[in-house]
Amino acid sequence: VQLQASGGGLVQTGGSLKLSCVASQRTISNNAMGWFRQAPGKEREFVASISWRGDITTYADSVKGRFTISRDNAKSTVYLQMNSLNPEDTAVYYCAAGRSSYGGRDVTQYRYWGRGTQVTVSS
Repeated sequence: VQLQASGGGLVQTGGSLKLSCVASQRTISNNAMGWFRQAPGKEREFVASISWRGDITTYADSVKGRFTISRDNAKSTVYLQMNSLNPEDTAVYYCAAGRSSYGGRDVTQYRYWGRGTQVTVSS
């Protein structure tokens, strides 16, 4: 399974971006999906996850209320709408496919990873 993330870019503080992640196989619709991010010199951290049916979502406290994860299984695509961005959100964002139908916050709960897309928020 290959995951291709896109939608990153440079945005000013307070701006918005929408990331997309397309999976190469429709079978991914049975798996939870997640978004993680990694800033320079820091460990990869959990951002958000969504269950296979899209009915359960989980967010890191740092993004709760600003980011929204969603999915379209017919398109094998998961999205991350990011609003009210600030410089602390600057990182490479990775999408990942979970090992089960319900996601989690730990990287070990995810089996397939995309290459990442850079998000830079200027002050």
